[in-house]
Amino acid sequence: MSLTERLEAYLSRIWSTPVAVSDLSRIPGGASRETYRFSAVADGQTRPLILRRDPPGSLIETDRNLEYLAFASFHECLPVPRPVAMEAEGAELERPFFIMERVEGGAAASPFTVVPYGEHARAIGEQFFRILGTIAAADPATLPLAKVAERPAPEDCWRIALDHWTKVIEDDQQHPQPIVWAAIRALRRRPPPPAQAVRVVHGDYRTGNFLHDGAGKILAILDWEMVHLGDPLEDLGWAMDPLWGHFEADKVGGMLRRDEALALWREVSGLEVDETALAWWSLFNAVKGQAIWTSAAKEYRDGGFKDPVLAISGWYTARRHDQILAEALLRMEGLS
Repeated sequence: MSLTERLEAYLSRIWSTPVAVSDLSRIPGGASRETYRFSAVADGQTRPLILRRDPPGSLIETDRNLEYLAFASFHECLPVPRPVAMEAEGAELERPFFIMERVEGGAAASPFTVVPYGEHARAIGEQFFRILGTIAAADPATLPLAKVAERPAPEDCWRIALDHWTKVIEDDQQHPQPIVWAAIRALRRRPPPPAQAVRVVHGDYRTGNFLHDGAGKILAILDWEMVHLGDPLEDLGWAMDPLWGHFEADKVGGMLRRDEALALWREVSGLEVDETALAWWSLFNAVKGQAIWTSAAKEYRDGGFKDPVLAISGWYTARRHDQILAEALLRMEGLS
């Protein structure tokens, strides 16, 4: 049975009406899900939808239930697609998946593109950091995400995050990685202060993971597959990582100056930015990135899953994050 036929069978069952699926096509890329666009016709109405299905192998292992509930938590107050259905056991599609509404007319910027937003960079940047501040301001206890997300103690956020990604590197590395291990040792020697608040952490909030209309408006925040509760400075540090800088050293994400981005985030989130803590989380995020690229290299080489995204991640981005790690280490150790 084809994937189209499986989708038709599934949607017909849960909607209790015959459903015809058309224009099913794979969207390239994606670290932890197969992503497809399609249209579903039921009772004379056409719904544009997105399918996110677990692949045979993936760059990162994530909880699709958390991702689905993140969409449910924010779609009414932020540009986040509306969730439609989720199946943790796979049902007719055989592998775990969820379906959400498709946002039309948007484009995502590749991190390899120079000046991706043109004259609209400032407008995009202001929205980008206001949205991130809104996520950080939300009380997790009031959100659907609270049903399944574990809430760490403020003093444990850093340790839980670092332990998780350290284990990924331990499990997946295939050659010596002295730079990332030096960074891990430095992070453990100088832990950050406890989180000022435990909030929703998107986990992969960056340029390239949102759609914009080409005229200065963000249409959708995507890729919530690493969402969790933790220190909101983790998201802020990842969003500001030089890897996503679009080759513009004076701007964050090719959008705004660093001071402007931080001011917007503080205003909307109601939280402060401790520069020492942010430096820790920035170094941590480079470690997290290197863990992701390490898994990508292993999966591409040994897992039989030959998505080009894995190859590029295990090669170019890994070497770039080595450089970022080395520079951040020098700053943290006061050697530059």
